[in-house]
Amino acid sequence: MFEKKVKDLLGNALEAHPSLFLIDFSIDSNYGIKVILDGDNGVTVEDCIAISRGIEHNLDREEQDFSLEVASCGAAAPLTLKRQYVKNLSRKLEVKLNSGETINGTLIQVLDDAIVLEWKAREPKPIGKGKVTVNKTKEIAFSDINKASVMIIFN
Repeated sequence: MFEKKVKDLLGNALEAHPSLFLIDFSIDSNYGIKVILDGDNGVTVEDCIAISRGIEHNLDREEQDFSLEVASCGAAAPLTLKRQYVKNLSRKLEVKLNSGETINGTLIQVLDDAIVLEWKAREPKPIGKGKVTVNKTKEIAFSDINKASVMIIFN
């Protein structure tokens, strides 16, 4: 009953803020509500406050005492939804595949069921000694991705 009411209130709050989307939601045994958000344009403190108010102001602490935490998923959090990949087009990703292979590259395209990464690699020259830099691209199915994260680069 309590969980359903919170889910409904959260759904209404997210409908009022269509650029935001849910990454994680939980309620622990002590009625601690935790909501993790992401957004097409990032998540501001004001966004967290608005979602928090949409939930908290519609619950009665006399009926059920609770705690509420609403937060953004953070820059280092793994990408879990297709919408997060779209948001991070043209950014460098570290993608760990189910096979154990890791690919670091720039996200250049998001397809219905896959992403496309591009990166530069040093490979032996076809003829003669030495190496040459080549551009590589690879289409990776979402089902083959174990974990994908945005690489934070400081200049």
